[in-house]
Amino acid sequence: MFHRIGRTVVRHPVWTIVAWVIAAVAIIATAPSLPSNSDESSFLPSSYESIKAMNVQEKAFPQAFSPAAIVLYQRTDGKPLTDADKADVTRITKELGAKKIDQVQKIVDGSESKDHKFQTAMVQMDKKSAGQPKQADAAKALRDDSTALAKGTALKVQVGGQAAQGLDQQDAGKTSDAVALFGSLLIIIVTLSIIFRSPLVAIMPLVLLVGVVFTVANALIADATKIFGLQANSSISALLIVVVLGVGTDYFLFLMFRYRERLRAGDEPKQAMINAVTRVGEAIASAAGAVIIAFCALALSTLGFLTQLGPALAILVAVTLLAGITLFPAICSLIPPRALFWPGKKWREEPRGTRYAAVGRLMARKPAMVAVLSGAVMLVLAIGTFGYKASYDLASGSIPKTKESMVVQDTLSKAYSAGAAAPTNVYLTSKDNKALSGDLNGFADKLRGVDGVAGVTFDKAKDINKAGTTANYTVTLKYEAATDQAIAAVGDVRTVAHENAPPGTEALVGGTSSIYKDINAAVNHDYRTVFPVAAVLIMVILGLLLRSVVAPWYLIASVGLGFGATLGTTVWIFGRGDGLIFMLPIIMYLFVVAIGTDYNILMIARLREEAREGREPREAASEALKHAGPTIGAAGFILAATFATLMLSGNDFLTEMGFTVAFGIVIAAFVMAMFFTPSLTALIGHAAWWPGHADRAESLPTGTGQDGPGPDGGPRDPRDLEDSRRG
Repeated sequence: MFHRIGRTVVRHPVWTIVAWVIAAVAIIATAPSLPSNSDESSFLPSSYESIKAMNVQEKAFPQAFSPAAIVLYQRTDGKPLTDADKADVTRITKELGAKKIDQVQKIVDGSESKDHKFQTAMVQMDKKSAGQPKQADAAKALRDDSTALAKGTALKVQVGGQAAQGLDQQDAGKTSDAVALFGSLLIIIVTLSIIFRSPLVAIMPLVLLVGVVFTVANALIADATKIFGLQANSSISALLIVVVLGVGTDYFLFLMFRYRERLRAGDEPKQAMINAVTRVGEAIASAAGAVIIAFCALALSTLGFLTQLGPALAILVAVTLLAGITLFPAICSLIPPRALFWPGKKWREEPRGTRYAAVGRLMARKPAMVAVLSGAVMLVLAIGTFGYKASYDLASGSIPKTKESMVVQDTLSKAYSAGAAAPTNVYLTSKDNKALSGDLNGFADKLRGVDGVAGVTFDKAKDINKAGTTANYTVTLKYEAATDQAIAAVGDVRTVAHENAPPGTEALVGGTSSIYKDINAAVNHDYRTVFPVAAVLIMVILGLLLRSVVAPWYLIASVGLGFGATLGTTVWIFGRGDGLIFMLPIIMYLFVVAIGTDYNILMIARLREEAREGREPREAASEALKHAGPTIGAAGFILAATFATLMLSGNDFLTEMGFTVAFGIVIAAFVMAMFFTPSLTALIGHAAWWPGHADRAESLPTGTGQDGPGPDGGPRDPRDLEDSRRG
């Protein structure tokens, strides 16, 4: 199949390029705009208790609301508020509400801090638009208008809360995108220039990946988001940029290294490109298939963010794969090698005595030692996984501490009860729609007795709905909403509320900490489903590629070791304080497993190719490392470096992700693929390919006049013979 693809695109390069242009224009022109949502509650399906509680609040207490934004007032000199200051606070709050800012439904007075230095106002926004960009715009308008209204007073006004966090996250995201894009571009240009000594080769993949692949993929992602009703998230865009540049450059490198190798072996340029696509196409397609399946496994997740991220990345990789085996070779085949690799001249000569060749010879002599040492390195690093702890504070993890919303959050936690900024609500509802009865005040007392509860507010005159069927208990925790203590405390609140609900009633616990509690349960669900499903599907791809039931087991085991080493190292570096962002292990697993399998596939495919030329397992492993090592090394370095640029974003979540994925790729490329996998394959020998014989030399046709040595002095590939006979 890949021989036919290569022959078609190389013989008809102009038509291939025209087809890409027409398809790209059509896809981009018809794509809808991509929506965005950063509301934590949108992560969860309606079956979770926190979402059920939110629905009860909307029906029973439509006038009540969880503030989308909080306006914080204080004196510029830090002294307690005077009567004149309080009058200004009242005036500003009233005039802000009168401005009828889009999305703002009402603004009400909040409370004064115990030290009398702070006063708040609570802002209600349209619940249907929670987490969307228009609410971030509303937060910006609130900041601008409140600052203007406070001129001439002694007051300093700041706006925090979820909408303001969305605004600050947008601003931080723009910086992240810029850093990721320009950092990745610089790394790719410099690295490719060093490898190929050609400015054209260095720039070409960037133009194609950013100008064509990324744009087309983004349009297709928007289509999929609309068709399947997915929720886009503002954190995805920076990740997409890094993935398309990293993975796309990898596929470009796989192709160009093999193209250059065939030119050095004496192939005519067009035939060299056809052979390159033929030989490396299967490996690229299998590698991309593993990545796509791993990402599609996220569809089994119960978290909205991951169900959007998975399909988006799968679409991106699929478009990149298609470009890698059609658009890239079509364009390169139009350019003579002298012009393509200009001004370099070493593309004509096979280097001798390389380090990869030396390592390959060492592996052939002592495969057991290489396997044990590389495996031991990963095992030692994996010890850190026992110290893993999850953090659910998405805002703090994705917004710099100096941003206004984070300053407001920190001030509220110190000036008020730590849980006052995001109280927990317990709703007691009648099961038969009759008026509530029983000891409602006694139920409140039970809640007050829970460890971690700072206070419970309940007034029969105010906190029961008009129908008398639902009561609202406002529970203030002693801890900030996203902390481990708050999540543990809200679990205890649920237990007490469920056990002590009066007969005929049902208790539901909602609020921010309750949402995080449910996210924790959803993540644990994903660990039990997404991980195994992705592993099994990747093993199926490996089995189909290698025609073996043995090799996939130790290949996926090696990737599992790489995952453990990556997580353990990340815990040691980042996870000693508040822990790691809760989504990190899932993203890490998918990237390390998928991309680690990429490099394993490239190495094992080359090893099989060498074995088919009549080499014994150890010699085949040595030759595979000699030829595939430079490709994997260059690809691993570029991909790791592009992800590492996320560490410069100023965003804790992206910093952790950047390090984790970069380190995982280094382990995958320079430990697993170069040492562990080939050394194990050499040790296992022919049994690694059981029950097939994928490593056995293929018999060559005789009597054709073409069954002599190939142009590189080794046995001629039968596919080369077939193409030669066909002209």
